[in-house]
Amino acid sequence: MRRALLLAAALAALAAAPLARADGDPASDWLLTQPTFVPSDDGVPPAYAAQLRATVAAAKARGYGIRVALLGTQYDMGSVYSLWRQPKEYALFLGKELYFVYPGRLLVVFPNGLATTVGGRAAPASQQAVVARIAPPGARPAALAAAATRAVVRLAADRGVVIAAPPLSGKKTTPASSNSRDRVTIAAAALLAAAAVAVVMLIRRRRRVSA
Repeated sequence: MRRALLLAAALAALAAAPLARADGDPASDWLLTQPTFVPSDDGVPPAYAAQLRATVAAAKARGYGIRVALLGTQYDMGSVYSLWRQPKEYALFLGKELYFVYPGRLLVVFPNGLATTVGGRAAPASQQAVVARIAPPGARPAALAAAATRAVVRLAADRGVVIAAPPLSGKKTTPASSNSRDRVTIAAAALLAAAAVAVVMLIRRRRRVSA
């Protein structure tokens, strides 16, 4: 049975890969397997994206896990564009989308504000207060990522986990190499996301049959 599940998951991943980013909500696909969603088309400087990823990794290493979605343009919303510039509503929606694979903490960052949830539900009041005190970053991509990094540091501190954001890297990346790496990463993430969803669906089906 285990082999059958693995085979089915692999086949589903291959079949669903072209559709993985077309189901209406790109962030929900990406965050199934990755800790941060930073759309490559939003113009977030690589150094700021790397700083955010490193901060999230440092928090997780100290016991504070969180996943982060940056939404810089309405295009990033996919078919759920009706929730554009509605951080609290979208955070709840995205949390519920991820729940069966990732039921943990979530942070979403829009130009007009931030919001945090846990398992598709409103986060504790203290955590909500933390993000409420962070000024809306505005439309600048670098400011969007910087606000997310600042929020992760402060949210972790509120739970007793002290981390510091690493300095911005001075390493330059050419647009061509960056775009190529982004395409490879996106394709890999899409395959992993599709496989994860397939396994969850198979488990649910087995439970229904057993019932």
